[in-house]
Formats: sequence, structure tokens, C-alpha cells
Amino acid sequence: MRILVLGFTGYLGAHVVERLRALPGALVLGGGRSAAADLDVDLARVRPEQLARVLASAAPDTVINCAGATGGDAVTLAEVNARGPAVLCAALREAAPAARLVHLGSAAEYGPGTPGTPVTESAATHPVGPYGATKLAGTAAVTASGLDAVVLRVGNPVGPGAPSSGLPGRIAALLRESGPGPEAVLRLGDLSAHRDFVDVRDVARAAVLAATAPGPLPPVLNIGGGRAVPVRDLVRGLAGLAGFRGRIEEGTAGSARSAQVSWQCSDIAAAGRALGWRPAHTLDDALAALWEGGRTP
Repeated sequence: MRILVLGFTGYLGAHVVERLRALPGALVLGGGRSAAADLDVDLARVRPEQLARVLASAAPDTVINCAGATGGDAVTLAEVNARGPAVLCAALREAAPAARLVHLGSAAEYGPGTPGTPVTESAATHPVGPYGATKLAGTAAVTASGLDAVVLRVGNPVGPGAPSSGLPGRIAALLRESGPGPEAVLRLGDLSAHRDFVDVRDVARAAVLAATAPGPLPPVLNIGGGRAVPVRDLVRGLAGLAGFRGRIEEGTAGSARSAQVSWQCSDIAAAGRALGWRPAHTLDDALAALWEGGRTP
């Protein structure tokens, strides 16, 4: 089985590749802009006909698209998150129409949730800001492509290797910088929002299950922890692992998205039915792996 992973050096992509390489008989190819890539692919720039030639030469049975932008201006987000999946689908229709496409979407596509009500895949989407909107555009391109495709709408990933561009990785980095002394002060914004955190290793397992599942899959599947957790709890959990004895100062101002999306939780029952998937790791597991993974030997 030939499996092409786009965005294979990113946070999610690296975990997906690691899990795929344990599959017997799987030939895993990496696509991206890295010098280590087997295939030079820049979804933000490549033309569909150019990508079709690359895909024809690779002849993948499955493509897992982990490429995506979480930050940057609206143009960058649109190029990677919206244009990229559209170009990929157009190229696959021409070069490898029988290949399965597994695309990693985001729970940000749903927008604000209703406290106490996990959101299902059939819920209306009301993304807040360019990130959620561009991820939703990418999902629309995939689900309307006519390909054997599934979008995994991923919650807030956390676990080993979490980058500092995301909240868990940023908090871990701040705790390492502050040290454990009682005089340390961690100044943060409003931590009252609730988020659905999911271990990155569980996300990778879901992607592999989707890539190898027999028969067609639902167009969209939620991949999350299945519960809404206060961001404050995540911060306190990491602080405990760090042995932090200082003071955490929580401000009233936070990110614009936190203010507009105060509660998010995904209903993950459909992924259980379609893939036999449920999270294997707790949030405590994920935080411990995140903290231990960044320790200096």
C-alpha cells in the first residue's frame, strides 16, 4: 500500500507518519517543501496540472493531507487551508481518482458551541475568523470532490512535540522559562474558555484507521476528546507537572477567538461507529507526554 502524507514534517503529520511506518507492507511517502520530502509539493502555490503529474508518478493508494496553517494573515490561511485542498482534489481526480483522501480539518469550523451540547457532524457551521473559515472552505472542497474522501474534524491537539504556536506548547514553554521558584509569575489572558482537547497520538491513530478502513466512510468525522475542559485546567495541569510554585495571574483579556468561542465540544460517536475509534489517552496522559518530551536530558 502506497500512502502519501502531505505536511509530513508538521506536528500532526509527523505523528501520522510515525504510526503509518509501523504498518506491515506500507510504503510511506512524504510530500511537502522540506528537503527531506520524497515529493516536492507546495499546496499553496502548485498548479493542479503540475500536482497531477507528481501524483501520477507517485501512484498513491491513499493520500493523507496534514498540511495546514494555524497562524498568519488571511491570505496565508486561505492559500494553505482553502486553496490547497481544492488543488489537491482537482489533481487527484485527474491522476489518481481511485485513491482515498483523508483530510485533516478542524473543530474551529463549527464556531461557537452551546454549553452542555456536544456538536455532531451534521450541525451548522459558523466559524469565527479566517482560520475556521478557511478550514471550512477546505472541507467543502473535499466533501464536494466526488473522491473517496473523508474529513477528520480535529479538536485541540495536545501531546508530545506540541509547538509553541499553539496554547499547550506555549504554556509549556513559558513554564520552562519561568522555572519552579516561588517568585515566578505566569501572566496569562482569560482562561475561562472550554475546549475539546485530544491527544495527538489519538489523532494519528484515527488518520491511519481512516486511511486503511474498507469501504466508503462518512464525509466528515469528529476526532476529539469528547469532553469540554476549561483551559484553566490545562494550565494548572502543566504547572503541576512542572513543579511550578509561583503565581499564575489570569487577565480579563484573551484571544479574540476565546472571547467569541467560549465553549467547544465534539460528539465523537460517529468515529466510533465508522472507524472503531475512541481516544486511548486521557488529557493527563497528553500533558505528561508533552512535558516529558520537552525535558532536557
